[in-house]
Amino acid sequence: MSTVRDHRPTWRAAVTNRTFVVHYLQMLAAMIVGMVVLGPLSMLLGDSAGAEVRTLLMATWMTAGMAAWMAWRRHPWPGIVEMGLAMYLAFAVLFPLHWLEQLSADGLMVVGHVLMLPAMLIAMLRRREEYLAAH
Repeated sequence: MSTVRDHRPTWRAAVTNRTFVVHYLQMLAAMIVGMVVLGPLSMLLGDSAGAEVRTLLMATWMTAGMAAWMAWRRHPWPGIVEMGLAMYLAFAVLFPLHWLEQLSADGLMVVGHVLMLPAMLIAMLRRREEYLAAH
């Protein structure tokens, strides 16, 4: 009696797959569109909002663009939510450093954006079959 195992691509196979990489780049583009289109709403708050609020608003605009793109490509909602959480987490993990004055408000914004890239990649790799599939 033999069993057939489901073939799950390795992380290496995923990150070297053209479909996977293109999807990652498309999600980055969708995030930029969300940031550019919705970002001006943040200006309504002015400088009175704290750095944490400003970074979470920026994450919200980027997540909205990315979530719209993923929904249009018919990704399941659990994957969309997981990706959104990864994007927010990239900023939230830095808040203690900001509160301890080890990271300026500008540093919080910059480092959060940088951390968002690997956080998104990790979320994609967790669901790599989904991102390797044609949509």
